[in-house]
Amino acid sequence: MDFPPHDDAPPLASPLAGVVAAFMPRLAEFAFDPGLLAAIDQHAAAVCDTLNSDTLGADLPEVLIPAQRTVGREELTDYVLGFSDVLAEKGWEEPVGYDFATLRLTAICWLVREQDLLAF
Repeated sequence: MDFPPHDDAPPLASPLAGVVAAFMPRLAEFAFDPGLLAAIDQHAAAVCDTLNSDTLGADLPEVLIPAQRTVGREELTDYVLGFSDVLAEKGWEEPVGYDFATLRLTAICWLVREQDLLAF
């Protein structure tokens, strides 16, 4: 699934740029719905946990390792590519409201913005 850029956006250098172009406007809705902010935060934490699970010590219990709330651009790009492939296979279309995929993609956009992952 490709996320088209806005008409005035430069060509996409990364799938992350496509997610940001498509879902950045949804971040403005945080001001009107505190529950949405909580849901996006949970999705962002889940993405970080998923991407950071490979870095956890195999012989240490997870409860002893603090959750990392950072991700790398390459890892997040790979995640977006895989997630987009699954959405494309299922024929997903962006709804007016929020579903799991929309929340997850909005959380990815939030992570990109908060961690400045599009800066070169």
